[in-house]
Amino acid sequence: MTDNQEPILNKDETLMDQTPFLKLKRWQWWLLVAINIFFLIAGQAAAVLLGRFYYDQGGNSKWMATLVQTAGFPILCFPFFLLRPSRESSASTTSPSIKTLALLYFVLGVLVAGDNMLYSVGLLHLSASTYSLICATQLAFNAVFSFFLNSQKFTALILNSVVILSLSAALIAVNDDSEGPSGVSKGKFLLGFLCTVGASALYSLLLSLMQLSFQKVLKKETFSVVLEMQIYTSLVASCVSTVGLFASGEWKTLHHEMKDFNSGRVSYVLTLVWTAVTWQVCAVGVVGLIFVVSSLFSNVISTLSLAVTPLAALVVFHDKMNGVKVIAMLLALCGFASYIYQNYLDDKKARRSQTDVQENHDNSSH
Repeated sequence: MTDNQEPILNKDETLMDQTPFLKLKRWQWWLLVAINIFFLIAGQAAAVLLGRFYYDQGGNSKWMATLVQTAGFPILCFPFFLLRPSRESSASTTSPSIKTLALLYFVLGVLVAGDNMLYSVGLLHLSASTYSLICATQLAFNAVFSFFLNSQKFTALILNSVVILSLSAALIAVNDDSEGPSGVSKGKFLLGFLCTVGASALYSLLLSLMQLSFQKVLKKETFSVVLEMQIYTSLVASCVSTVGLFASGEWKTLHHEMKDFNSGRVSYVLTLVWTAVTWQVCAVGVVGLIFVVSSLFSNVISTLSLAVTPLAALVVFHDKMNGVKVIAMLLALCGFASYIYQNYLDDKKARRSQTDVQENHDNSSH
């Protein structure tokens, strides 16, 4: 790490002084990171599998698949009110105006709805492995957006992690014999390909914009800001998706879709409900990692999930696990370890710098 390399854990000195996470003990901080990693990986893997199950069993509504990605946000209201700071602590920080917050959440919510729609179309027309390969491009997009929007610098370990994780996802994809589900034409495959590339780019932009919002606009001290952002952006995205569902006329086919669902009506409802829940679990992990670490770190863990998903498919759908997939899993773990080690070094340097500043302050006071 060079002398002019900024620590990933704090790109903004004001935010570093305000955020309580650097005041935590090291094991407490890493526990918080680990919890958010689990939420992201488990939530995304389950959500992707349920989304593929929805299409395989006869579901065909792209707007419904889009809506369930954010419709589960009301379940976050309970922990949000529990974690809200007291008036005294919230008054100690300068809060943005209601107009600023409304505009911020509206713009992010619309972008989330558009991103979810693109992902829904991509998953409809692509096989899971091809979908995973294209989604891995989000790391490259995020590297560009983080550089321009978040002043993110790169070290050899970070670049090594990005390359290895992308290679892992690529191995999983090229191992698939078919480019898309049965009956998909080349035109629809191309549509799915372009939509997934666009979704990956938009997703990366969203991560960087969220990180920028935490640093420059919200500037709050508690984890409740993570839930607040997720709730309000999901509310906006759900409204946009609902309008799209009715405007497109797909709502008229939902009754027949449920009736003709291969595994039954109850399974249809449960699939949509649990898809909504798992996407919210994933979203909390995503936004939490942006807040605690960085948008690039959140994106790397999201890409790691693309390698973990086939393992979940092995258990749930009894998919075959061959040597290529095993190698891809090992590569993913190596890339993950590389990035974690870089964050360990940055965390160590950031805390050492903070300790030096505190010691100098104490010495000068005496």
